[in-house]
Amino acid sequence: MALRIFVTGPAGVGKTTLVERVAKEVDRWGYIVGGMITREVRRGGRRVGFRITALDTGEEGTLASIRGTSHLPGVPFGKYVVHVDEIERVAVPAIRRALIEADLIVIDEIGPMEYKSDEFIKAVGEVLKSGKPLLAVVHRKFVDRFRPLGEVHTLSFENRNREFAIILDEVMKELKGVRG
Repeated sequence: MALRIFVTGPAGVGKTTLVERVAKEVDRWGYIVGGMITREVRRGGRRVGFRITALDTGEEGTLASIRGTSHLPGVPFGKYVVHVDEIERVAVPAIRRALIEADLIVIDEIGPMEYKSDEFIKAVGEVLKSGKPLLAVVHRKFVDRFRPLGEVHTLSFENRNREFAIILDEVMKELKGVRG
């Protein structure tokens, strides 16, 4: 079975940072990393939305924005509007390209906002059926769905550096073909 690592933890603990650090190290070793990263968008110290970035091309899109602050169409989600068209324009193609081109697939994040897109759900399913190693951030509400499919690493402020080292070691062993 291919390596499947799911990272979870409270908001602001460093899940995206950990995944980005692993991706940079893997890239530094000459492996191809593909997929997507989600980051908060802040203005004046306040979170106003989320941005998606394709790891291979750097293309960006708006995952979600506070209601009434964007001209983009979307689906209401709490105080946000989720821009399904943007998920399907940036995230889904990035994941599908990674299935073909990458040595490691990164998906940050698999959560309720992203799951507003049926195409995103399909792309995640395609990754899970593939033989490619996966490093994904999973929203705490989705952890139980993914726990049977791989290893779950729950980050805290205390363990995040140790978890980075453990996860990087596992990923590199998988990519080098020496996993035991």
